[in-house]
Amino acid sequence: MTVLVEGGHIAEIADKSIGVNPLWTPPWPSIEPSTYDRARHPEYGADAESKLLAGIMGHNLCLDLFGGPSEAEAAAGLTVHGESSVARYDITSEAQEITERVSLPLAELRFERRLRLRPGSRAIHITETVENVSALDRPIGWTQHVTLGPPFLVPGSTEFRAPATRSKVIETDFSGGKGYMRIGAEFDWPHVPRIGGGTVDMRVYTSAPVSAAYSAHLMDPHREQAWFVAFSPQSKLLFGYVWKRPDFPWLGIWEENHSRDRPPWNGKAMTRGMEFGASPMPETRRAMIERGSLFGVPGYRWLEAKRKLTVDYCAFLMPAARVPESVEWDGEGVRAS
Repeated sequence: MTVLVEGGHIAEIADKSIGVNPLWTPPWPSIEPSTYDRARHPEYGADAESKLLAGIMGHNLCLDLFGGPSEAEAAAGLTVHGESSVARYDITSEAQEITERVSLPLAELRFERRLRLRPGSRAIHITETVENVSALDRPIGWTQHVTLGPPFLVPGSTEFRAPATRSKVIETDFSGGKGYMRIGAEFDWPHVPRIGGGTVDMRVYTSAPVSAAYSAHLMDPHREQAWFVAFSPQSKLLFGYVWKRPDFPWLGIWEENHSRDRPPWNGKAMTRGMEFGASPMPETRRAMIERGSLFGVPGYRWLEAKRKLTVDYCAFLMPAARVPESVEWDGEGVRAS
């Protein structure tokens, strides 16, 4: 397990026996976000996302925003997915635990993440606490932007499962005209309506040479736990996360498959984001609040003045012969069946 100081990203959860890390490593050289300068680093672009892209990797925390800042927020220094994605974390480690802490002055929040791995265990127990240091109750976005990439991610091969129910494709053309999902379509997981007719099974990564997409999925409201798994037939590894559904009722699925030609993407990236959180869609703060809910389920969380919120979830990586249809976490280990 590898954690980055700047951005706090969980960059690697690897099976050392075969050297496979399911999490995404960008195909461009990374730099520390604090060293990014728009004039000196045009290779990362020149917008509110560039500072994040300069150092992004693997599992990225989106707090207190899931999506892009408004024009005014960007002018004030806020980046895509909020300052948690680019801030410098204080990191301490012990034999079985890593702790990340950061203060977010623009958002007026404090954040702590503890990652614990017991000897011999295949599950990392993660606890996060967000503290509102302001005197105002406030709505927040809070999403775990987990992104998978090669060599674990293989076109037409890598399989996915999740207890999703009602789903919706984002209402804008997220793909720049290169997508296959019908914009704004509502559907039942996993069969998303295709542009021009028919459906696509989202349980298998696309085999298209070029594509892009984003869709939001409501986790089964009758379950206490929510989860996703990804299975690589090539490496025979099962990777996934389990969390408490009331904490994060939404799973966003993002696909970038050689579609973005602008820097730093340059048509080279292949990803699948499995982004579980409090919000269904990546959007501005105003849009998040105006949306309010989707399918009758809130699209953000309230954090009261001077109060804290704490969540527990786990990430796991284990050998497997096939993709399971059910996963459970008992607080220590994961059982897949």
